[in-house]
Amino acid sequence: MTSTGATEAFPEVARPLLTTRKTSSNNVPRRRRKSSILGADPRGDTGTGAIATNLPPEKDGSPVTPTDRKPSEKAPRERKRKKALKLWRRWKRMSRRHTWVNPLILLLVLLSAYFVRPGPHNPLRPFLFLSYPDPALEERVTLPPHVGSVTQYGKGAADFKFVSFYIVVFTFTREFFMQRVIKPQGVYYGIGRSKMARFMEQYYTALYFVIFGPFGLYVMSRTPVWYFDTVGMYEGFPHRAHEACFKAYYLLQAAYWAQQAIVLMLQLEKPRKDFRELVLHHIVTLALIGLSYRFHFTYVGVAVYVTHDLSDLFLATAKTLNYLDHWATSGFFAVFVFIWAYLRHYINLIILKSLLPAAEITIPYTSYTIRSGEFSTIGPYILDWPAQQYKCWISHPIAFVLLACLQLINVFWFYLILRILWRIVVTSEKKDDRSDEEDDEGELEGEEGVEPVAVGEKGKGLAAGEGHAVQPTLAINGRPVSPVAE
Repeated sequence: MTSTGATEAFPEVARPLLTTRKTSSNNVPRRRRKSSILGADPRGDTGTGAIATNLPPEKDGSPVTPTDRKPSEKAPRERKRKKALKLWRRWKRMSRRHTWVNPLILLLVLLSAYFVRPGPHNPLRPFLFLSYPDPALEERVTLPPHVGSVTQYGKGAADFKFVSFYIVVFTFTREFFMQRVIKPQGVYYGIGRSKMARFMEQYYTALYFVIFGPFGLYVMSRTPVWYFDTVGMYEGFPHRAHEACFKAYYLLQAAYWAQQAIVLMLQLEKPRKDFRELVLHHIVTLALIGLSYRFHFTYVGVAVYVTHDLSDLFLATAKTLNYLDHWATSGFFAVFVFIWAYLRHYINLIILKSLLPAAEITIPYTSYTIRSGEFSTIGPYILDWPAQQYKCWISHPIAFVLLACLQLINVFWFYLILRILWRIVVTSEKKDDRSDEEDDEGELEGEEGVEPVAVGEKGKGLAAGEGHAVQPTLAINGRPVSPVAE
């Protein structure tokens, strides 16, 4: 500025050089782009073009995109294989969770295949129904007069088909009832996780024997064996044919015990302390069932069946009541001990007595006489293969050894039962010696309403009412603070 006060013009600001870009019919001015803030185009692997833009062009000049390419033969097979593997894994998970589904599917397939064209000509008929009706007259047995004239059934290889089908039936009923019927009841009555498997097993066993126990008594009442008559067991030997209910009962029992053996081999049930004795029991039982049916000692077999079925009914019911902590457990267990002693020992010892050498023993100062040896004295005692007469010197020791082994196992179990009864009477403690120690700690995890664990000095657990309950606290730098509510 001069002294005269005249103002000097402000120098003109240099305007940026504007360029024009022809985007359309009009010229739009645009600022020239300088270098980016990075200074230059950064180097790296991002400079590679997309796959679609780098594909070789087709004849018409347009590039081939991945969606335009034809899939190879290997890709569809790979996808199908992965899909099949995924479905298989899903099916395995489902089968492990719902173990009754696969047996049900198999049963439905077999039943559908039969009822599409039912009749004697259908090859599936022996799986569902009894075989060999109306055998030859010389094969039929003499039944008590009150039974009347009934259709009798012989024996043969087709009976294995009947047993195999009903093994699947019992597999389905066992798994279905345990998972869909019994387990919800256990949850309702507050059975813990560690005891749920045992509870379901005993409940199902009680359901089975509550049907087949009385059924066995009914079957035995229609034979000369009633009521555990050892003379009737051997009269009219060989017993090569039976009425329908007798044969069905015998083969269904064989299917049940075969299915139980499968459960034992696959260890679907939690092993117990007497696992070895249980395995031996199943081996002896299956041997007795198979040999007695093949060599026509079924009248002895039905008596052994009934003694074990009824005692197992009371045993399973007593254990079920114990898991439910029912008030009648102790009284029912005492009744069970009497039933077990009577059926599994007194009656079975009478059957074993019939296999001893023939003798008569008179009890001193009484007129009561004990007779033994009915096996060798009642009916023929000779080996005759064409007549299927097998009551002889070969089968005699085999039958005695198997029944004696079964009796020894029952004596061992009866010893454990008496120990339980002693504890109930003396200390009111109801515990099965055959079961492993059950860990109840898992039941407390994740359950509501569980009281804090009482601890004493050095973290040692104390009984209820001792020590103090440890409550969780919030600490910062070792100083407890109160949590602030949001």
